[in-house]
Amino acid sequence: MTVLLDITVPRTVDALVARFAEGHRGASVEAWVFDNAAARRVAEARLAAAGVKARLRSAYKPLVHYVLEEMQSLPRRIAVGLPAHPAGSAERFRLEAYPLAGIYPEAGVTFGPGGAALAYEVSVDGGAAVPVFAPNVMRADPLGVEVLTPCGWLRHVDAGGVVVSDGPLETEYEAVFRAGMAAVMGHGWPRGWPCFEVLAIEAEIPGIERGVPYGDEVISTAEALHEDFYFSILDVMKARAGLGPMDRTAQPGQIVPEIVTTEGPARVRIRLRGHDAVTVSRPGPETIEDADRPPTEAQIVAATDALGGEVRDIASVQGRVVVARVFEGAGPAVLLSAGQHANETSGIVGALRAARVLRAAGRGFGFIPCENPDGNALHHRLRAANPRHMHHAARYSALGDDVEAREGAPLYEKAARLALIEETGARLHVNLHGYPSHEWTRPLSGYVPRGFELWTIPKGFFLILRYLPGHEAGTREFLEALTAHLAEDEALAAFNRVQLAAWAAHAGAVPFPVLNGIPCNIGESTRQTVPWQLITEYPDETIYGDAFRLAQRTQMRTALKAVALFGG
Repeated sequence: MTVLLDITVPRTVDALVARFAEGHRGASVEAWVFDNAAARRVAEARLAAAGVKARLRSAYKPLVHYVLEEMQSLPRRIAVGLPAHPAGSAERFRLEAYPLAGIYPEAGVTFGPGGAALAYEVSVDGGAAVPVFAPNVMRADPLGVEVLTPCGWLRHVDAGGVVVSDGPLETEYEAVFRAGMAAVMGHGWPRGWPCFEVLAIEAEIPGIERGVPYGDEVISTAEALHEDFYFSILDVMKARAGLGPMDRTAQPGQIVPEIVTTEGPARVRIRLRGHDAVTVSRPGPETIEDADRPPTEAQIVAATDALGGEVRDIASVQGRVVVARVFEGAGPAVLLSAGQHANETSGIVGALRAARVLRAAGRGFGFIPCENPDGNALHHRLRAANPRHMHHAARYSALGDDVEAREGAPLYEKAARLALIEETGARLHVNLHGYPSHEWTRPLSGYVPRGFELWTIPKGFFLILRYLPGHEAGTREFLEALTAHLAEDEALAAFNRVQLAAWAAHAGAVPFPVLNGIPCNIGESTRQTVPWQLITEYPDETIYGDAFRLAQRTQMRTALKAVALFGG
């Protein structure tokens, strides 16, 4: 085992108390930190006991925290002037204000242009605008691009009214990320792929883990740090190999950030280790039909085995089973798959349920319920500590690439898809996916996740239909009929109405047509090997209970109707 970094960083609120508790009576201190409200209130009280007037606020999503923590009454109207900083677009700050429009759907939250200062201008119920400071600083991201990012901040006025300091303050949150990235970027990596089996980033940080009264929203600095570490390291590894940031073929190895919160100082350890041992998964829900959470590997295998069919299983990179079956039967050949991105979990259950119906009806099809079993195993392990986090480390394979994008031998998981398409002659691929069910941010890399801007906040269930050149005919009619069927589920229709309204308030118009209340993206593709590929996108990455049941039911209904419309 190779250790790249192992450091401890003092908790910023404790450091502020130690700094100002003696010799500063009569002074005032304002600070913005990446820590929870309870810890901030304790630090304020300790400083007040020392004669220092202190107010500690959140540096992460400052407007949302201002509304939740400092607004005295339920507003009827909220008007927000957005910062017009030249390096940070108004659209970014409107996204950062999410989900205010969802929390206060009756308040008529509106956004408009503000001043050039880094401050929101907030007017409640027609009152005078109040500035809400949004601490940001220009810094180079891991690719060397200068971006405007949230940061810690300190304003210190002494007892005589003299401003001693008013500028950025490096918090433990920022220090952990900076030191971690420096350790990774400074290591002597070997040439070629993969560079490691597992790059483990283990961090304990003080921080925010706060549920919000709208949908599945959770404000989590630990989750955000996972996202920053994972995609920043992946970006660095791609750049090192001369690949672009949106390339999905890079195979550096499995990058695993495990970020948990603590009430003590921050600590980060980064080490290289071997793959996790392949073990039998613990049981999941008793029945697939009533599943209220992601299924385990054992459950996926058992449910597929119960269907019968011709076995075409192959091994994953880490030695797990990529379950693949061919079912002989009537109708034009189709392929049904799920779990390409293993943290998108409702499609796996939806695929298993749909396969059972198709099998009983005598339909012929190829079937892969979970294309990325290594990612699925990682997702289950990470969820044990943080069940409400997105865990995008489980999105890609154990090699670090997207299974679909893999090109060179050995193909491992990708081989199952190609083999089933060739054997069945499938002309339609129903590919069940999901996406984040709450906000996705990378606060220390510019806030909005680069390359995934369309996915930063949820916009309900939607569909993507990709076709090979020359196969566009009938695509619009297909989606019109499919969405009309899906809209018959009032629970889904109501869900989409709420999410699309919040999207409109914080992100503007949906960038593609909305058919029967369901956004639909239709486009040509040369990357697939079937004439049509229908991709579902349900915001499912962190949901449980009835919310998960609606998701997996929607995935099943989509798959079954798509097959029927295609000729089944």
